[in-house]
Amino acid sequence: MEAFQKAMILFLVCTIIGLSSAEIYKVGDSVGWTVGNVSYKAWAATKSFHAGDTLIFEYNKQFHNVLEVSRQQYRSCNTSAPMATFWTGNDTITIKRKHHFFICGFPRHCSLGQKVDIKIADHAPAHSPSFPSQSSPSPAPSEETPNVSPPELQNGDAPPSKGLSSFGFGIGVLFSVFVV
Repeated sequence: MEAFQKAMILFLVCTIIGLSSAEIYKVGDSVGWTVGNVSYKAWAATKSFHAGDTLIFEYNKQFHNVLEVSRQQYRSCNTSAPMATFWTGNDTITIKRKHHFFICGFPRHCSLGQKVDIKIADHAPAHSPSFPSQSSPSPAPSEETPNVSPPELQNGDAPPSKGLSSFGFGIGVLFSVFVV
């Protein structure tokens, strides 16, 4: 009976972990957030984004930044009143709404293609993040609080460019706990 209870608990926990896993996407994959070397429209078209997924913008902060803007500002590359400004060079943003629009605020970068439209897939259910991440937009540079990436991403290691989930890790940990 004890083995059956352990097996049921393992099954339930694995199911919960599988449903709550979120993906992590490095914007632009290995190229990152820059001008001229990537089509962000094509990059986003190959992804299936969900609420709770995490975007990582990696770039040289001396030459780029990330502005979250409205649809109209995105279309016209208007940098005058962003909803949020990110400037660390390694910004982590959690997808919360159906649509997010990001542009670079440096002169002409947006018009040269440094902008991305992130749209949540209509057909898939939302899920929660698999690890703690910055879930609110960073304040504008004039404010006191800096944008800080999660500790596990501050050591310079980039996450995989494809999404990853905690499902496999959770199964391994649970398996080792219940089998032993």
